Amino acid sequence: MSTEGKVDCGRRRLIVATAAVGGVGAVTAVVPFVSSMLPSERAKAAGAPVEVDVSNLAPGQMITVEWRGKPVWIINRSQEMLDTLVKLEEAVADPKSDGKQQPEYCKNPTRSIKPNLLVAVGICTHLGCSPTSKFKKGVEEGMPDDWQGGFLCPCHGSTFDFAGRVFRNKPAPSNLEVPPHTYLSDTRILIGEDTKGA
Repeated sequence: MSTEGKVDCGRRRLIVATAAVGGVGAVTAVVPFVSSMLPSERAKAAGAPVEVDVSNLAPGQMITVEWRGKPVWIINRSQEMLDTLVKLEEAVADPKSDGKQQPEYCKNPTRSIKPNLLVAVGICTHLGCSPTSKFKKGVEEGMPDDWQGGFLCPCHGSTFDFAGRVFRNKPAPSNLEVPPHTYLSDTRILIGEDTKGA
């Protein structure tokens, strides 16, 4: 009896078993690799809109929240703070907010949807330092006598008014950024999303 026509069943089973184990191994190696390319829950949350309750924010106060890893200031400007904006139009570099640092619906004298509430990214547009609040006038804050209140970047001395507009002849090239935002109610703001198509 010739063995040329016979198939070695043991060898065939070994090949099939080896291929199956290799396939399972390949899938096991690929799944974690593909999963690692998907954004993590933390990464998804970092870009997600942030909802903020401003019901307890008194006039003249500011709170800071985080959105996309950036500090975002929400300031409830008092009438006195708002009154300084008109006085400073000649002193700031972009008084009409013609630059692209804010959504179209915030291109107005207060750079906001509601005049009293400013929402701005608290990062200097020069080199990315975080300005400090200097809300009091003049020498009370260690500032010049004509200081009306606003923000000072401690890194290179850029100053900003209560609308986040940069003063002329300062290192910062543009106003503070106003992120996209919308009001869910009179006291709730959603930062990072808007309903006006910005």
